[in-house]
Amino acid sequence: MADNAAVTEVKARARIRLNAARREDASHGLRLRDELIAVSREAGFRDWDHARKVLGGDSAHGDDMGTFWHAPRCTTLFNEWFASYAPALETQASHPGSFVLPYGRQYVVARDEFIRELALDPADPSWAEIGRDLVRGYGRPPWVALARQRLRAPPDTFATPRPSLQSRLRR
Repeated sequence: MADNAAVTEVKARARIRLNAARREDASHGLRLRDELIAVSREAGFRDWDHARKVLGGDSAHGDDMGTFWHAPRCTTLFNEWFASYAPALETQASHPGSFVLPYGRQYVVARDEFIRELALDPADPSWAEIGRDLVRGYGRPPWVALARQRLRAPPDTFATPRPSLQSRLRR
């Protein structure tokens, strides 16, 4: 599995956090692996291996894609959820301008405001390149570009709050 920009972004964030923790407290005992896990969980994945597999483009159709493409404020928006991909595609076809996003092993058909809550631009050309479908475009360069933008979104757009250094040291 080759690293792409999204996997590299997670690694860079983990290294930055580890270096900051070392500057704050040299005896903290955290390792890079600890920070990779923390950054991955904050982004909506179970752990680093899950994040690396999904962001690296190595997941198969129907695998758990985590909650990466969801934000807490999206729950108040109207969107449609599906257990399988085919009905999601049918709904997207009947709602021009909508988007298909993975959530765990499910699929969400959403509108522009959902995408904005992810701190992404619904007019970004990458969306058009993948037909506004993160499942169909999975692993392709436009998907990776959107994933990298998503990783750079503000922490409050992710479901898992960022733990403090002290709480990570108590693990």
